[in-house]
Amino acid sequence: MRRLPEKVATAVVEFLYRSLAANPHRVGKPLQLQLAGLYSARRGDYRVACRINTDDHHVDVVAIEHRADLYRP
Repeated sequence: MRRLPEKVATAVVEFLYRSLAANPHRVGKPLQLQLAGLYSARRGDYRVACRINTDDHHVDVVAIEHRADLYRP
């Protein structure tokens, strides 16, 4: 597993505990095709892919990847 740049890691942690926790459907867009069921949120050149479970009221972060890598099969 590669490390995120410090600036990106800080932005992602802030995003997870503030924006995503407050309203997960508002901050991400639904993905399609092989990533159907996931949502993607932008943080600079990086994307946070997550699965939103509205029944249990929790969010599973699946990946934090550079945008060029997240959408590749």
